[in-house]
Amino acid sequence: MSNFYEERATMIAAGDLQEFVPFGRDHCKHHPNALNLQLRQLQPASELWSSDGAAGLVGSLQEVTIHEKQKESWQLRKGVSEIGEEVDYDEELYVAGNMVIWSKGSKSQALAVYKAFTVDSPVQQALWCDFIISQDKSEKDYSGDKVEKCICILQSSCINMHSIEGKDYIASLPFQVANVWPTKYGLLFERSSSSHEVPPGPPREPLPTMFSMLHPLDEITPLVCKSGSLFGSSRVQYVVDHAMKIVFLNTDPSVVMTYDTVQGLHSVWALRRVKTEEENVVLKFSEQGGTPQNVATSSSLTAHLRSLSRGDSPVASPFQNYSSIHSQSRSASSPSLHSRSPSISNMAALSRAHSPALGVHSFSGVQRFNLSSHNQSPKRHSISHSPSSNSNGSFLAPETEPIVPELCMDHLWTETITNTREKNSQASKVFITSDLCGQKFLCFLVESQLQLRCVKFQESNDKTQLIFGSVTNIQAKDAAPVEKIDTMLVLEGSGNLVLYTGVVRVGKVFIPGLLAPSLTMSNTMPRPSTPLDSVSTPNPLSKLLGSLDEAVLLSPVPELRDSSKLHDSLYNEDCTFQQLGTYIHSIRDPVHNRVTLELSNGSMVRITIPEIATSELVQTCLQAIKFILPKEVAVQMLVKWYSVHSAPGGPSYHSEWNLFVTCLMNMMGYNTDRLAWTRNFDFEGSLSPVIAPKKARPSETGSDDDWEYLLNSDYHQNVESHLLNRSLCLSPLEVSQMKDEDLSQNLSLDSSTLLFTHIPAIFFVLHLIYEELKLNTLMGEGIRSLVELLVQLARDLKLEAYVDHYYRDYPALVRTTGQVCTIDQGQTGFMHHPSFFTSEPPSIYQWVSSCLKGEGMPPYPYLPVICERSRLVVLSIALYILGDESSVSDESSQYLSRISIAPQKSQAEQEENRFSFRHSTSVSSLAERLVVWMTNVGFALRDLETLPFGIALPIRDAIYHCREQPASDWPEAVCLLIGRQDLSKQACEGNLPKGKSSVTQVLSSDVPSGTETEEEDDGMNDMNQEVMSLIWSEDLRVQDVRRLLQSAHPVRVNVVQYPELSDHEFIEEKENRLLQLCQRTMALPVGRGMFTLFSYHPVPTEPLPIPKLNLTGRAPPRNTTVDLNSGNIDVPPNMTSWASFHNGVAAGLKIAPASQIDSAWIVYNKPKHAELANEYAGFLMALGLNGHLTKLATLNIHDYLTKGHEMTSIGLLLGVSAAKLGTMDMSITRLLSIHIPALLPPTSTELDVPHNVQVAAVVGIGLVYQGTAHRHTAEVLLAEIGRPPGPEMEYCTDRESYSLAAGLALGMVCLGHGSNLIGMSDLNVPEQLYQYMVGGHRRFQAGMHREKHKSPSYQIKEGDTINVDVTCPGATLALAMIYLKTNNRSIADWLRAPDTMYLLDFVKPEFLLLRTLARCLILWDDILPNSKWVDSNVPQIIRENSISLSEIELPCSEDLNLETLSQAHVYIIAGACLSLGFRFAGSENLSAFNCLHKFAKDFMTYLSAPNASVTGPYNLETCLSVVLLSLAMVMAGSGNLKVLQLCRFLHMKTGGEMNYGFHLAHHMALGLLFLGGGRYSLSTSNSSIAALLCALYPHFPAHSTDNRYHLQALRHLYVLAAEPRLLVPVDVDTNTPCYALLEVTYKGTQWYEQTKEELMAPTLLPELHLLKQIKVKGPRYWELLIDLSKGTQHLKSILSKDGVLYVKLRAGQLSYKEDPMGWQSLLAQTVANRNSEARAFKPETISAFTSDPALLSFAEYFCKPTVNMGQKQEILDLFSSVLYECVTQETPEMLPAYIAMDQAVRRLGRREMSETSELWQIKLVLEFFSSRSHQERLQNHPKRGLFMNSEFFPVVKCTIDNTLDQWLQAGGDGCVQAYLNGQPCEESQLSMLACFLVYHSVPAPRHLPSIGLEGSTSFAELLFTFKQLKVPVRALLRLAPLLLGNPQPMLM
Repeated sequence: MSNFYEERATMIAAGDLQEFVPFGRDHCKHHPNALNLQLRQLQPASELWSSDGAAGLVGSLQEVTIHEKQKESWQLRKGVSEIGEEVDYDEELYVAGNMVIWSKGSKSQALAVYKAFTVDSPVQQALWCDFIISQDKSEKDYSGDKVEKCICILQSSCINMHSIEGKDYIASLPFQVANVWPTKYGLLFERSSSSHEVPPGPPREPLPTMFSMLHPLDEITPLVCKSGSLFGSSRVQYVVDHAMKIVFLNTDPSVVMTYDTVQGLHSVWALRRVKTEEENVVLKFSEQGGTPQNVATSSSLTAHLRSLSRGDSPVASPFQNYSSIHSQSRSASSPSLHSRSPSISNMAALSRAHSPALGVHSFSGVQRFNLSSHNQSPKRHSISHSPSSNSNGSFLAPETEPIVPELCMDHLWTETITNTREKNSQASKVFITSDLCGQKFLCFLVESQLQLRCVKFQESNDKTQLIFGSVTNIQAKDAAPVEKIDTMLVLEGSGNLVLYTGVVRVGKVFIPGLLAPSLTMSNTMPRPSTPLDSVSTPNPLSKLLGSLDEAVLLSPVPELRDSSKLHDSLYNEDCTFQQLGTYIHSIRDPVHNRVTLELSNGSMVRITIPEIATSELVQTCLQAIKFILPKEVAVQMLVKWYSVHSAPGGPSYHSEWNLFVTCLMNMMGYNTDRLAWTRNFDFEGSLSPVIAPKKARPSETGSDDDWEYLLNSDYHQNVESHLLNRSLCLSPLEVSQMKDEDLSQNLSLDSSTLLFTHIPAIFFVLHLIYEELKLNTLMGEGIRSLVELLVQLARDLKLEAYVDHYYRDYPALVRTTGQVCTIDQGQTGFMHHPSFFTSEPPSIYQWVSSCLKGEGMPPYPYLPVICERSRLVVLSIALYILGDESSVSDESSQYLSRISIAPQKSQAEQEENRFSFRHSTSVSSLAERLVVWMTNVGFALRDLETLPFGIALPIRDAIYHCREQPASDWPEAVCLLIGRQDLSKQACEGNLPKGKSSVTQVLSSDVPSGTETEEEDDGMNDMNQEVMSLIWSEDLRVQDVRRLLQSAHPVRVNVVQYPELSDHEFIEEKENRLLQLCQRTMALPVGRGMFTLFSYHPVPTEPLPIPKLNLTGRAPPRNTTVDLNSGNIDVPPNMTSWASFHNGVAAGLKIAPASQIDSAWIVYNKPKHAELANEYAGFLMALGLNGHLTKLATLNIHDYLTKGHEMTSIGLLLGVSAAKLGTMDMSITRLLSIHIPALLPPTSTELDVPHNVQVAAVVGIGLVYQGTAHRHTAEVLLAEIGRPPGPEMEYCTDRESYSLAAGLALGMVCLGHGSNLIGMSDLNVPEQLYQYMVGGHRRFQAGMHREKHKSPSYQIKEGDTINVDVTCPGATLALAMIYLKTNNRSIADWLRAPDTMYLLDFVKPEFLLLRTLARCLILWDDILPNSKWVDSNVPQIIRENSISLSEIELPCSEDLNLETLSQAHVYIIAGACLSLGFRFAGSENLSAFNCLHKFAKDFMTYLSAPNASVTGPYNLETCLSVVLLSLAMVMAGSGNLKVLQLCRFLHMKTGGEMNYGFHLAHHMALGLLFLGGGRYSLSTSNSSIAALLCALYPHFPAHSTDNRYHLQALRHLYVLAAEPRLLVPVDVDTNTPCYALLEVTYKGTQWYEQTKEELMAPTLLPELHLLKQIKVKGPRYWELLIDLSKGTQHLKSILSKDGVLYVKLRAGQLSYKEDPMGWQSLLAQTVANRNSEARAFKPETISAFTSDPALLSFAEYFCKPTVNMGQKQEILDLFSSVLYECVTQETPEMLPAYIAMDQAVRRLGRREMSETSELWQIKLVLEFFSSRSHQERLQNHPKRGLFMNSEFFPVVKCTIDNTLDQWLQAGGDGCVQAYLNGQPCEESQLSMLACFLVYHSVPAPRHLPSIGLEGSTSFAELLFTFKQLKVPVRALLRLAPLLLGNPQPMLM
C-alpha cells in the first residue's frame, strides 16, 4: 500500500470536470442556411431525378453528416470584452463546411452565438486577428495606434475579414494559400507550393513563399528575412525557400518558428516591421549577379504581381530576378536556402522534379500571381483590384511601382542537429509557457520521438531582442500550457497527465471520474490479447482503418507509430491498461486554467487546473516570498506548496492559511506537529499526506495521543469556558502540562531544509506584508493570522523589538511569553541576513505619525508591486504633509527604500515606469497635486474607503480642498475621486464620439402624445420642450411662435358677403383674399427653419418628414374649403416653387450637425413625385449648411446636376460650397466653374446654364474661397460685377442679382483684408469698385473674355458708361466686406451720403441704405448704441429740411425735392439701424435694443401718418422690415417679448402693400428671435457678417418667384452665422435640466473695464471671445470654474453638445425650482442659533437637503428615537448632531470616521481594546490637526478646511486621557513600571498597557537604559533626556512619577 500513498502524495486534483462538445457543432445543425447549401453541393445528379424523393434526401443527409465530420475544426481563446479588458470566459471559433461560428460564454453558463458567418466556398481556416489602423508605419508609435479587431475567414480564392465594428472586407488571394497566421501587425500567408513549379535554376528566380497583409485594404506583400551568416555579415532577402514551413507564430513576443523539411531543423525568428534600408536592399537590384540578362528589368517581381491588371500570360518573360536572391550566393548558413543534404531519399527527389512546362500556365490567372495549379472557374476572372492600387497607373506601366515589403524576419535561434538515428520531424504543437518565477520557455512537441523540447529564452537588458538558452527534453505524447498559473500539462507516454512548471515536475494530475492509469493496473490480470500480433500482420488493422496511409499509421495505441519504442515493461503496463478503459489521447484548447482532454473513445472532457492559492492573504505572501528568494529556491518552494495545496480533496478557503503556515514552517525546518499553536490547526478533515503522513494511516486501535489531541484543541477550550459548564458544575479537566513542557525543551529547527537559510529574509518580507495589510481595513482577519506566525519567528530569531511591536498592536493575541524553538548557535551562521533587514521594526503608522509631528524618519522599506499601499501612503504623506513636490515625480524617492535582490533589476524598472507623473493637467496647490497623482497611480474611491480613517484623513483633507474649486479640465478619474460627479460626467461625455452621446437623450423631449401626431406634422414637434420651458417659464410664447410659423394647416379666409355681391363674385372675393394670405403662408418656412434649427436627430432608417405646404383656406361659418386651383381667378405660374424650396430647407435644417448620416440616407430621401423635387433641392442645400453634404458621393452629385433641374442645381451648388467654406477645395471649384462662363477657358463650348444657377455658382465660389484673397478668383469676380449684357438675349434679365452675387462673392474672397490685399495692387480693386458705385466710363474689359463682349447687346442700349443701377449694390457691399472692421476713414468717406440736393438726385434712395450700412461696417468701432449716433449719419441738408411725418401740412419749397429728401432720410436711418444690428448681433445689448425699438415704433407711427404718401408706403415698409430684422439680430435667440409683439402685429397685416417679401422679412425676424429654439445666437465674426449680409440683404422680393435683385436661396445663409451659445445646467443626480446661477466675467475692452455679471442659467452666453471665465456660483451648487483664458475649446465642445453643463446640488440645498427664494434650505433654518438648535435637529428633515440614500437610511435607522430609549438617547443625539455636522459641512464621507472614533473611545472606556489600531488612528487624527502643515492651511483659508467639528476633538482627547489616567491610578502604574524594567505583568492588564504605550508613544524598554534614567532626579532632567527619544511632554507627565520614584502623579 505504501506505493499507493506515494502516488497520492504528489497528485494534483483537477476540478470542474465537464463533458466538452464544441458549441458550434450543435449550432451548425440548426443554422438555417447550412442544410440547403450543402444539399445543393452534395446531391449526385442521379438522385435528384429519382422517383423516391425522400430516399434521395436521406441519402444526401447521410452524406452531410459524414462531410461535416471530416471538415470540422475549432479553436478557443480567452474572452475579450468589447472594451478590451480581459474577462474570464472562453470564446470559440468553430469551422465546418461553409460556416464559421463564433460563440462566447462563461465557465458556468451556456455559450451564446456571437456571430455566425456563411461563405460561398468551403472554409479552409478561420482565425482572430487584430489589425492596426495607423497613419505612420514606423515601429515607434505602434503602441498608440487604434486596433481593429477582426475575424478572418480563408477560402480557396479569397479571404474575408469582418471587424467587430461591423466593417466587412474581402481580399482576393493571388495564390493558393497553405496557411494563414495572425501576427502582431496583421496577417501572414504561406503560399502553398504546387508540385510542378519552375525549378529555381540560375536564369529564373523562385517566387517568395511568405507574404504579409497589414490591413484588409493593403496590398499583399512578400516577407523579407534577415539571417546572419558565418562571417557575420547578414543577408537580407525574400523568403523563397519551399522547404521552410511555419509551425508557430506568437504575437507577444512577436516570434515565428519555422521548420525546414529538408534539413529537419526548427528555427526561431523575430517578426518585425521592415527598416527602410532593408527595403532598399531588396528592391534595388544588386550588382553581384553580373549577368547582363539579370540587369534587364528593374524588378520583375513587381511585373508579375501586377500582371493581374493586364491578364496576359507571361510565358515569354521568364522570371528573371526578384531582387538580390541569387542562386549563386547560397550559403549553408542562411536558413532560408539550405544547401540540400545528399541524404534526401529518392522519393523526395522525385516530388521535386518540377516540370517547367506545367508551371507556366499557372501565371495566366487574372489574379496577381496566381500559382494555383487548378484551372480557375470563369467567374473568378473579373479584375479584382486591391483598393489601394490606383488603376490607371497599373495599366500603363506595371514596373513603375515596386511592391514594398512590410515585415521582416530576424533569425534568432536554430536547434542543433541531433545525431540520432531517427529523422527529426516537424513539431506538431508549439507554445510559449512561463514558470512560476516568470522565466519563459518556448516548447515544441516532436511527436515522432515523443519529445517535448523546451528552450528557455529571455529579453535582453535593453529589451530589443530575445536571447535563447539551453534546450531541455521532456518525454511527452502531448502537452499544453496553463497560462493562468504559469504551468503546463504534459501527457506522458504512459497515459499519465503530469503538471510541470517550466521544466520542473510538479506532480501528476488526478482527474476525478477518470481513473489514473497506475491505480487501475494490476499485474496479475489476464491479458485478452496483445497488440503485437496486429502489428506483425497488418490485415485486421487495415480492415479497421480502411485504407492505410504510409505517413501516419492511425493506430488506436498511439505509441505504436514507432515500433522501436517497444520496451517490454513499459509496453506491458500500458497496453493492458489501455485495453481496459478509456484513456487520454491528447490535450487541446488551453484557455486560462481550463483545458480539454480528448479521450480514446472520441469524447472530450474539459477540466480546470486549480489555482496556486485562492485566499488573497496566501497569494500575497507567496508573491513576496517568491520575490525575495533566488529563482531556483522559489520554484522549488512553490512546487512544494502547490502539490500540498492542490492535493485531492484540497483545503477550503479558511484552512488554506493554516495549510500554508504548516507547509512554510516545515520547509523552514520546524516540526509543526510538536509546536503548540500549529498543532491545533483544524484542516476540516483533509489531512494532507505531505504534512502528516502518520495520521493518514488508518489505525484500528486508538492511542493516548488522540485524547491529548482532543484536550489541546480549541474546541475543548471553548467548551470549558461555556456557560453550561458552570451550570452543570463540570470540573475542568487537568490537561497534562508535562506534555507541553517536554515539547518545549527539545524543539529545535532542522537546518537542512530548503528555506532554513532564508528565514530572516522571509520573516522581513512577511513583516512588510503585515504592515501593508494594516492599511486595508478589510484584511483584519488576515492580519491576526499573520501575527501568530510572525511572533513565532521573531521569538525564535530573538528579535525582541519585533515581538514588542506586535504586542503593542495585538495585546490580546501576543502573550509576552511563549513557546520558543531553539536554533542551534552553530547554525545561525548559515542564515542569510539580507542587507535590507533592520533591527528596528518598520512601522507605517509610526512613520506617518513622525511625519505629522515633523520629526525625521528613515526611508520606509517597500516591496515593489506587493506593498503598493504602503508606497502610496508614504509618498502622499511626503507630498501633502511635508510639502515635497518632488516626492511623487522623482523615480527614486528618498522616502522609500526598495527591497530587491540584485538580479531582478529589470522588473523593478518596469514597475517604476507605470507611475511617472504626467504634467498634463494644471496643478496648483499640493492638494491638487496629490489628487491628480493618486488617480494617475490608479487609486480610486473604493481604495480610499478601505484605508483606516487616520491614514486616510490627510488624503481626504486634500480631496476636500480640491472639491471646492476644481479645474474644469481635470480627467474623469480625478473628478470621481474628489466626489464631483458633475465634472466626471462632463469629462466622459466630452470624450464620447458624436451622435452616441447620452446628452441628446437628456435633452430630447419625448414624442408628444397622440393628439399631436394625429394632426399633420407642422415640422416643429421635435423641439426640446424641457429646456424651452425652463428658459421661458412664465408664459406660453413658444406655443405662440409655433402658431405663427406653421404652414401645414389651412388658413382662415374671413370675407363678409355684402348684399350687392353675387355668389360667384363672392367666391372670387374669397379666392383673392386667399391669394393674399398665401403670400404670407409661402414666406413662413424660412422663419420656421430658423426656429427649428439643428433640433432633430433623424433615424437613419426612415426618411426625413417634410411638412406639407398647405395653400388652401377655410371660410367661416361653414368651414368650406377655399382652393386656388378652381380656375376662378388668375394665379401666377410656378407660384409655389420657391416656397416649397424653402420648405425643404427648413425641414433639412432641423437635422443637427452631430447626427449620423451617410450618402445612402441622403439619396434614400429622394422623393418619388416630380412635384416634390423643389423640396428635395432645398433639403440638399440644408444638408450642405449643416455640413452633411460632404458625405454625399461625387457620383450622386454628378447625377443630380445632370438632371438639369434648376432648383436642384441651385441647392446642391450652394450646399456643397457652404459645406466646404473657405477650403479652396479643387474638386468643388471645378464643379462650380462649369456653371460660370467667366471661369471657363474662352474657347470652351457655351453651356446653357440657367441664370439663377449661375448666381448660385458665383456665390458658391465666394464661399469656397472665403477669406483667402485668391487673386485669380478676385480678378474674375471684379469683372463680373460689371458684366455687360451680351448680343443675343444672354445676360439681359435679372442682371442685378448676378452683379450683386459677384459683389458679395468678391467681398467674401477678400473678406476683411482691407488695404493689405497681397499681390492685387495692379487690379485697383477699391477704385474699380468705387467706379461701379458712382458710375463713369466703362474701362476696357481686360482679360480673356474681351472676345465675348465685342458686340453690344441688341436689347439694352447702355453705351459705354457703367449702369450704376446694376452694379452699385454689389460694389458697395464688396467694399464693405473688404474693409470690414478696418476703420479705414478714406474708404468710408467715399460712402458718405451726398450732402447737396444736386448730388442726392443722382443716387437711388435705396442705395443710400447700402452705403450707410457699408460705411458703418467699415468704421466698426465708431458704432454707438444710441439714437443720437443713428441720426448723426444723416447729412445736414436732409436733417434741416426733412419733414417730420407727423405734421399735417407740407412745407412748400421750390428748389428742394421733398420726396427725395424724405426717402433718403428714412433709408439712411434704416441703414444705420441695420449696422447697429450687425455690430451688436446676438449680444442682447440693452441700449442697442432700446434704440432700435424706438425707431421701429417710430416707423410704425409714420406708416399711419397722414402724409406717409410723400415718402411712399413701400419705402416705409422696407425700412420698418430692416429695423425689425436689426432688432431681431440683436436679440437673436432670446425670445424677447417686445420684439415678439411687433412680429405678431406685422404677421396680422395682410392687405395693402404687404407683399411676399415683407412677410418674409417679418418672419425671418421672428425666426431669428427664437433661433434654434433659444439654443443658438448670432456671431459677429467676419465670416458671420458676410453670411448675414447675404441672408438679410435689405431688398425683399416682390412676389414668390422674384429673384431679380437677390437670389432667394441666399436667405438661408444665416446658418453660417449661427452658433450654439445656450448653457443648460443639468443636475447630475436626476439627469434633468435645472436652474443655476452663473457668474460671467468679461475681459476688459476699450469701452469697459473687466466686469462681472450674474446670469441665471439656462441662458445664452455672450460671445466667447469677450469672456474671461464662467463660474457656476454657490451656495446651492458646487462651484465650477471654466477658465477661458487658456482657450475656448473646452467650452465650445460643451456648447456644441447641446450645451449640457453638469452641476451637482450641495447637501442641504434645494434646487431653484423647488425653492426659488432659498428660504427652505436647512442652513437657512439653523443659521440664527446654530449650536442650540443642533440637538433639536429632526432626522425627518434630512430628506429635504440631501438625496444620498446612504445618509437617508442612516437617519432613518440610527437617529430616530424609539419608545423606551433609556441610555441610548445620548448616542442618538450624538449621531444626529454628527449627521447634521457632516451634511452641513459637505463631508458625508466623514460619518464613518466619527462613528469609529466614538466606538473606539467607548470600547477603551470599557477596557475591551483587544487591538490598538483604532487608538493609533485617533492618535493620527489628532496629530494631523495639530500638524504644522494643517495649521498653515487654516491660516490661508480660514473659512474652509476643518472637516471635523472642533468640539468633537477635545472631547475625544479628554475622554481617552481620563480613561488611561484612571487605569494608571487603579494599579496600572505598577504594570508600566514592570514593562519598563522588562519584567512580565499580569495578563488582565496587558491590553490596557498596550493602549497606554501606543497612545503616549512610550519608547520600548530597550531604548531606556541607553540614556541612563537612574541618575535623574528632577523633571527637567527627564525632559532633557527624553527629548532625544521624541517622547511627547503629556506622556512624560504621566511617566515621571514612575521614573523618579515619586508615587504622586504630576497631574492635578
